[in-house]
Amino acid sequence: MPVRTVARLIGEWVNRLGRVWVEGQVTQIGGRGATVFLTLRDPVADVSLSVTCARAVAEAVRLDEGARVVVHAKPDFYLNRGTLSLSATEIRAVGVGELLARIERLKVLLGQEGLFAAGRKRPLPFLPGVVGLVTGRASAAERDVLENARRRWPAVRFEIRNVAVQGHLAVEQCIGALQTLDGKVDVIVIARGGGSVEDLLPFSDEALLRAVAACRTPVVSAIGHEPDTPLLDLVADVRCSTPTDAGKRVVPDVREEAHRIAMLRDRARRVAVGTVDREQQRIAQARSRPVLAAPQVLVSERRRDVESLRDRAVRCATGQLDRAQHDLDHTRARVVALSPQATLDRGYAVVQTPDGAVVRDAANVVLGETLRIRLAEGELRVTAS
Repeated sequence: MPVRTVARLIGEWVNRLGRVWVEGQVTQIGGRGATVFLTLRDPVADVSLSVTCARAVAEAVRLDEGARVVVHAKPDFYLNRGTLSLSATEIRAVGVGELLARIERLKVLLGQEGLFAAGRKRPLPFLPGVVGLVTGRASAAERDVLENARRRWPAVRFEIRNVAVQGHLAVEQCIGALQTLDGKVDVIVIARGGGSVEDLLPFSDEALLRAVAACRTPVVSAIGHEPDTPLLDLVADVRCSTPTDAGKRVVPDVREEAHRIAMLRDRARRVAVGTVDREQQRIAQARSRPVLAAPQVLVSERRRDVESLRDRAVRCATGQLDRAQHDLDHTRARVVALSPQATLDRGYAVVQTPDGAVVRDAANVVLGETLRIRLAEGELRVTAS
């Protein structure tokens, strides 16, 4: 089919549609004569539609860029341009109550998905080398973060991304800044000053919240004042009540750290000195012991012990020899006393046969037999008769 046929069929199908209520965020406002032109944007899907309405319809409600509105309109398809637009007959501003209710419903949804869970939150680095800052250009929030951080740690470095912090461009620019900083800095701070519920709406936007949850770098939320609680505070890894508080949280205080280092240095010195003193006392005690104070004493004592043992051994050996000598003398005296020689010495003689047998009975001697008579001194040979 030719283009004209396709466009005509699309137009006929769109014309059969009835009027619908469309919600969106106003991004552009223009007019020509009695007609006003609007652009409605869906911040989550980044989709927009053109809206035309009578000036009286537009003036019935306050329209500002970034405002959330609900439009009662009929879709129109323009054949010549091949575009789709909405022809509005009524425009209503979305009230604060409705916005808060939608934020609450989104809060429940994201909570069920686990985006608020404490287990997924990452701790901040102790001393980040580079801090990413996403904030408005030349804003008080930017000044508070920079001044407080540099007052605490003068050497801190920042990568600053200036973005719109309210209005229809805020969400898109914040997401782009996050993507450019993620992985290139150590921590990212999203900061904005206080404002109304409508001003802080971008920081409860679902697209921005999911982008923060997907960051690999820890994210710090510093939006508004203490009572302001956009959903970004729940998704971020750390929530700070104000931009000033964020400047104090992302870096340590150099004075406190210097004081802590001085305390640790003093403690280490005391421990080292105490250890050296204890070891010196142990060495002094060891040196004062007799074995080290007078090493020769140990040798002298051992020499005396050896001499004592030697004397004891000599006495024991001498005693044993004396006893043995006494026993020997006694035994010798007995032997001498019982010896035949002693008998001979007293004048007796021993008569023996030639074969050495002692003659005890004369009947045992044959006449003419040669006998040997043993005297105390010498011996005689006689013949029996």
